[in-house]
Amino acid sequence: MGLNTPVQIVDAAANAGKYKSNLPVGQLLLRGFMAGVYIAVGGALCTVCSTSVSSYLGAGIGKLIAGAVFPVGLIAIVLTGMELFTGDAMLVPLATMLGRSTWGKVLNVWIWVYIGNLIGSLAYAYIMVNGPFTSGNFGAAEPNAFGMSAVAIAVGKTLTYKSVGSSGLWSCFLSAIGCNFLVNVAILLGIAAKDVIGKFFGIWFPIMAFVSTGFEHCVANMYFLPAGLWLTQKFPGLATKMVDGNPWNPLLANNGGLSWGDVWLWNLIPVTIGNIVGGMIFIGVVYYFCFRDELSLNTPAPATTGKSVSK
Repeated sequence: MGLNTPVQIVDAAANAGKYKSNLPVGQLLLRGFMAGVYIAVGGALCTVCSTSVSSYLGAGIGKLIAGAVFPVGLIAIVLTGMELFTGDAMLVPLATMLGRSTWGKVLNVWIWVYIGNLIGSLAYAYIMVNGPFTSGNFGAAEPNAFGMSAVAIAVGKTLTYKSVGSSGLWSCFLSAIGCNFLVNVAILLGIAAKDVIGKFFGIWFPIMAFVSTGFEHCVANMYFLPAGLWLTQKFPGLATKMVDGNPWNPLLANNGGLSWGDVWLWNLIPVTIGNIVGGMIFIGVVYYFCFRDELSLNTPAPATTGKSVSK
């Protein structure tokens, strides 16, 4: 029970970054894969639990329910020691700024964990697309209600930005900054607590806040976007589906569907950059400047050889 002090939190976060920076490539990939799966579990649960809620209870409640269930992913990652790109965007640079790692190791961690996260997210997206979102029936004209919701989410995270051009990219980038600011607040609060319940709620509230607000998380989107894209490819009639004489999804109809170019250009690339800024700058750099003096005071003095030093 109990809490770590703020200085202890930052010190522990930097030590975690140091530990991560020394992991071999195989471990970064494997732990990154598992983290991608865990985040995708939260994303899939978010999709299922929020389907059609806004039609009955309003958009705000739909967002709240989505946010309430999504944190299962980060809770599993933190408590089991897996590797998430958005957390490493803060932890490893913080260790480096405090002299416990190097910028070369930062880049190494980011590359391999990002790849691992992507593979894990794609694997779980494949399971959802060919399982719960279709019930195994690709002979139908369209997926089930959960699959339709998955498509709508993917379109909202790509073609909405694309429809307004450069201002859409800026909006996407800012949403990514806000996201990883909150994700790394969750990481720090998870470190603050010494017991499982404290870690659970420390992580849960900021993650619930970012999802409910509508911010953009690159690893979550590694699941959301391929899931929606694959469904539009398996059910091409969705692009021309009409409801009461109007396109079911005007953005999907106007663009003739989704593409991998849409996924990367109009979401994953700007979101990844924004997540780095939100985690490294708005949390890592800020907390470094807040606590670097206190941490340096707590650093043990180097051991002497016992020999006198002549002047």
